Amino acid sequence: MFSKSRIFFITLAYLAILGTAGCASISQKVTQLIADPIQTNVLSGREGTNGPVLVVKIDDTRNARPQVGLEFADVVYIEQVEGGLTRLAAVFSSTIPSRIGPVRSARISDIDLFAQYGRVAFAYSGAQQKLLPVIRAANLSDVGAMRRGPVFYETDPSRIQPYAMFLNAQLLMANEVEKGTTIDTAKNVGWNFSQKMENKGFEISDVTIHWPAQKYSASWDTASKRWFLNVNSEPDLSDLGNNLGPTTLVIQLVSITPSEYGDKFGGNTPFSQTVGTGKAYVLRDGAVIAATWTRPDSLSPTTWADATGAEIKFAPGQIWVALTDREPDFTRKVTSAPSPTSK
Repeated sequence: MFSKSRIFFITLAYLAILGTAGCASISQKVTQLIADPIQTNVLSGREGTNGPVLVVKIDDTRNARPQVGLEFADVVYIEQVEGGLTRLAAVFSSTIPSRIGPVRSARISDIDLFAQYGRVAFAYSGAQQKLLPVIRAANLSDVGAMRRGPVFYETDPSRIQPYAMFLNAQLLMANEVEKGTTIDTAKNVGWNFSQKMENKGFEISDVTIHWPAQKYSASWDTASKRWFLNVNSEPDLSDLGNNLGPTTLVIQLVSITPSEYGDKFGGNTPFSQTVGTGKAYVLRDGAVIAATWTRPDSLSPTTWADATGAEIKFAPGQIWVALTDREPDFTRKVTSAPSPTSK
């Protein structure tokens, strides 16, 4: 934001150059141009537009790494899938990178989870036959590989299958705009932002999040003000060599139960219940806040409150949400006691 005095002097400069004709209108336009705040994305609270929402399903196993494009996501969900492993669902709006992946298949939990975002562009590699009618009936714009094909979903020859499919995301979204596909722009989905932590919590140095066959840990990095992620005790690095990590890390405890769906190997697909209410932990600024999440129905946003009922505001920046039914392990930050002073 510029001060009123600076706006005044810039306006005078324009008037001196252009003369007195149209002074009132020129002054009004210059004032409006300079006074308008920088646009921030409502999903992440960081600088960026509130563009059309693209959701991409991304593999989260060892063979999928390094993953591509995750730094640019506004929100990333970690979901449990067959065999106790995890899969990512990345939400893009403020920035659409050129390439995202490796892209993998959809799951039943995605339907309820993303209903709160409106009609999103849903990108995925495929789904079992029984789930396809559910996806078609949902309020999603299906831009999956089965509908859009190899122009937008290419195979990376340096990767092994089924971890080799990558989305040409910018090309895809440009195509959807040209086709007139209905895709909602970003809207508030239940959280707001503050530069400083306003709720009571306690400082931690790291946290470990559990699934039956996967483990994430996160440690606070003071320099970058992010939670650096590790997966199964290894740094979670992107293809650009960056340690992935959000400004706000949310651990949302949900009910995870068997569904009526399964994979081709006979494994049951778990369903993560993201409608209702439950415990959560919101991590920001090197601290954790005990929370309650609430979402009355699939179309409603998810809200977050502390023990007093006050809203928990997130730190501006990327958000990761870990959907799990297991309590995390926290390591409290150890503060050195002051050394005794001599008299």
